[in-house]
Amino acid sequence: MADTKAKSGWINVLVDYGPLLVFFLAYRHFRPDGQDAAGEILAVVKSTAAFIAASLVALGVSKWRLGRISPMLALSTALIVGFGALTIWFQDQRFIQWKPTIIYLGFGIALLWGWRRGRPLLKVLLEAAFDGLTDEGWLKLSRNWGGFFLVLAALNTALTYTLSFEAWLAAKLWLFMPLSFLFTFTQLPMLLRHGLSAEAEGEVVGKTPE
Repeated sequence: MADTKAKSGWINVLVDYGPLLVFFLAYRHFRPDGQDAAGEILAVVKSTAAFIAASLVALGVSKWRLGRISPMLALSTALIVGFGALTIWFQDQRFIQWKPTIIYLGFGIALLWGWRRGRPLLKVLLEAAFDGLTDEGWLKLSRNWGGFFLVLAALNTALTYTLSFEAWLAAKLWLFMPLSFLFTFTQLPMLLRHGLSAEAEGEVVGKTPE
């Protein structure tokens, strides 16, 4: 059972972050040498198409290997496809850059609204993934992630305006991902105090919202 949980945890990580890694590697492969504006746009379009394809593959892997598609993953994939299509159609990378801000802002507001009304919406989004966690624990987790999502929304907005597309994309991989993992681990003591089972503790990493 423990081995199964460990494997599913890594599958969750790949499903959540694999498409972003594909996006990053595709852009590094297609980007032009030197200041070539047309080549830059073409690289963005090609890497965005790869991002969309990888996201749809991740959706299929989640259904195949985990037997389910979480509401959070489904919504995130829909936004990737939607904003990716706009990026390709208009050949403007700002659409794909604003996608994380909209996701973070939407989730942050929804989770904090649910927390204020005593409804742990994160439990719905993650399909009660953490065995044994009490409703109070889910409420606190929803509150904490709601606040963190708003911080990420502000950070992504600032970086979109101040960094080049390549630097912004690198930040998505090497800044936002470590921050999300670090924040997830800071929640473990609270989760364990509110009933999270020892067996479910290993699943927390694979359930990092993004």
